[in-house]
Amino acid sequence: MRERKKKNRRYKRSHQDGGATKRRHAAALQRGQAEASFRTSRHAAKAKVLSSEIAFQGAVFGVRTDRVVEPGGVEVTRDIVTHPGSVVVLPIFPNGDILLIRQYRHTIGNFLWELVAGRIEAGESPGVAARRELLEETGYTARRFRKLLVAYPTPGFVSESMTIFVAEGLREGASRPEEDEKITMRRFSRKELERWLRRGTLRDAKSIAGVLYYWRFQQRH
Repeated sequence: MRERKKKNRRYKRSHQDGGATKRRHAAALQRGQAEASFRTSRHAAKAKVLSSEIAFQGAVFGVRTDRVVEPGGVEVTRDIVTHPGSVVVLPIFPNGDILLIRQYRHTIGNFLWELVAGRIEAGESPGVAARRELLEETGYTARRFRKLLVAYPTPGFVSESMTIFVAEGLREGASRPEEDEKITMRRFSRKELERWLRRGTLRDAKSIAGVLYYWRFQQRH
């Protein structure tokens, strides 16, 4: 009788281990399929452009109307806001404080606290643009710039991509804002920013994405 109980226990453990192994294999298979799908989508056929017309071209952005056949076979007209791309800079101090700037945004009729940001000028690389924007808007220079991620803020109709950097080894200096920029800056502790995020006080999308991504994936403990 005792021997039979031991055999039953061994069988249950073996059965449980086998079930756990199957679940791990299934999860690994799903991850592999998702990664393969992502790799395939990156190299998928692009839309076939039937016609393209520039409706407007300004100093900051343009507007283009394309008639296209998309990879799924749908023929459609797309209005696109064209943009050369921009950079976002997250200046981080040795104690973990983050520098934000405050400026008026006429498009929303209000002031916003946000990370340093600006468009990439003709002939600039994202890294060069990030250094320039940090200096112009805050006066700070940095010994190190680390790229966090590239994001598309409004991919439904805007071509702009944003490259977000962390700036470390900060050194204070004199800012050089453009004529139409009136900027206030302030250091924030993590506790303060977390409180602002919970209350919805920090409302700028690029800043929310950059700060949370940094805390979750990049911050060095």
